[in-house]
Amino acid sequence: MDASVVIVGAGPAGLMLAGELRLAGTDVTVLERHPRRTGESRGIGLTIGTMEVFDQRGLLGRLGEYETSGMGHFGGLPLDMGVLRAAHEAARTVPQSVTEEALEAWAGELGADIRRGHECVSIEDTGDGVTVKVRHDDVEETVRARYLVGCDGGRSTVRKAAGFDFPGTAATTEMLLADLRGVDLEPRMTGQQIGGGFVMVAKLAGGIHRIIVGERGITPRRRTEAPEFAEVADLWKRLSGIDISHAEPVWVSAFGDATRQVTEYRRGRVLLAGDSAHVHLPAGGQGMNTSIQDSYNLGWKLASVLRGDASEELLDTYHSERHEVGRGLLANTRAQSLLVLGGEEAQPLRSVLAELIRYPEVAHHLAAKVSGLDIRYDVGGGGNALLGRRLPHLTLTTATGGTSSTALLRAGRGVLLDLHDNAVLRRRAQGWRDRVDIVTASADGLPEHSPAAGTAAVLLRPDGYVAWAAPGSHQDLNSALTRWFGPAADRPR
Repeated sequence: MDASVVIVGAGPAGLMLAGELRLAGTDVTVLERHPRRTGESRGIGLTIGTMEVFDQRGLLGRLGEYETSGMGHFGGLPLDMGVLRAAHEAARTVPQSVTEEALEAWAGELGADIRRGHECVSIEDTGDGVTVKVRHDDVEETVRARYLVGCDGGRSTVRKAAGFDFPGTAATTEMLLADLRGVDLEPRMTGQQIGGGFVMVAKLAGGIHRIIVGERGITPRRRTEAPEFAEVADLWKRLSGIDISHAEPVWVSAFGDATRQVTEYRRGRVLLAGDSAHVHLPAGGQGMNTSIQDSYNLGWKLASVLRGDASEELLDTYHSERHEVGRGLLANTRAQSLLVLGGEEAQPLRSVLAELIRYPEVAHHLAAKVSGLDIRYDVGGGGNALLGRRLPHLTLTTATGGTSSTALLRAGRGVLLDLHDNAVLRRRAQGWRDRVDIVTASADGLPEHSPAAGTAAVLLRPDGYVAWAAPGSHQDLNSALTRWFGPAADRPR
C-alpha cells in the first residue's frame, strides 16, 4: 500500500481529517486538484461547537486575531447564545481561507503528505484496499490505500465513482455572493427581507464587506462558472436601492438551496465526510462546521481500526452517529430557508417563532442546534446527563498542578477522568493505558447547574464525547472501554 488512508480534497473536512489521522500516528496522503489554495471563503465563522473542537486540539492560536459574538440567529431571528453557558463564543470573522491555512499547517507539521495539483480520476474498491487513479502534470499514476475518504465537496468525484446514493431536492432559488472592497455598507448580519428578496451584509477583516442577495421567484441557473459582478450589483440595487457598482469585487459566487444527503457514509473501504455527504442552504455557516466535526468523529475511529485496536464495527458508528447529525442539519437549514427566503406568506411563521424564542427553553434548544451543542450519541443507556454528549470545559487540579478537561484531549487519546480518587476504577482500566490516559483530578469551582455536578468519573472518547459516566451508566467501565477502544492489551485482538 502507498498509504493507509488517501483523502480526496484539501478543504476544511479533508485537512481536519488528515491532522486527526496523523495525531493518531496513521500515515495519510491528501490529494487536491487545485495547485494552490484558492483563497475563497464560503464559510466566514466558527460555531461554538467547532471552537471547542479547535480548543481541544490547541488550534485556536493558529487563527490569528478574530472577533467573537454572543449572538446568533435562526432563520434571521436573533438568538442569545449566552443561554448555552458555553466556554466559548462563536467566531464571526474567521474566513474559511484562514481556517484552511491553519489546518493545513497543523496537518503538515504532523507529517501529512498533502499533494496539490493532484486530481482523482477514478477509484476501485478491491475489498482489501482502494486503488485511486490520479492525474497531475499531464501524467497519470495509481495510488493504493487501505481506505479512501472523499472530502471533495458537493460535486464529489469520489461519491459518484463509488456509487453512493444522494437523494434529496434540487435548488428552488439562487443567492448571489460577493466579497467587496471600497464600499461602506450597514451591517445586516442576520439578513433582511427587502424589495421582493433578501439581502445580508457582514464586515470581514481587511475592510472587506460580504454581501448576499437573492430575489424571490427566480429560477436558479445551471452555472458552469461564477456570475459577473455586474449581475450582483444590478440585483443589489434593484432590491436595496444602493449602488455598489463602483466596488472592487474580491470574490463572486452563487449558491442555491439544494438539499441532499447520502444514504450511507461508508461503502466498504470508501467513506465520505463534509459536503461530499450532505449539501444544503449554508445557513449560519453550519455546513463547514459540520464538515469539520464529521472528520473529528471519523479520524480517531479510522486510526484505531488501522492500528488493530478495534474492529471495523467501530467504523459503523461513524455512519450511525454522523448521518443522524446530517439529517438534523438538513432539517434545520430547510426550516431556516423558509424563514429567510419566504415572502409575505412566511411572515406569520416568523412572527410565531419570534414569540416562541422569548421562552428560555426554546431559545436554548435552537441555540444548541445551530451551534452544534445539541448532539447526543447513543453510547448506551443510563441516567447521567453527560452520556453521549460533549463534556463541557472543566477546570481541574491534579497532583502535578492545574489543567482542564480540554487540555487533556490535546493528544487525541481517550481519557478516563477520575474525579473521586477511585483506585479500584483506575485498576480496571490498566489494560487500556496504551490508548487511554488515566487521570485523577478534582473539578474546581463547579457550578451547581453544571451537568458534571455529582459525577464521579467519565470516560472520554478522543473527540471529547462521554462514552461512560459514574454514577449513571447502565454498562460497566470495561464494556465501554472495549466498545470504543477495543480489547484490553493483555487480551487477544
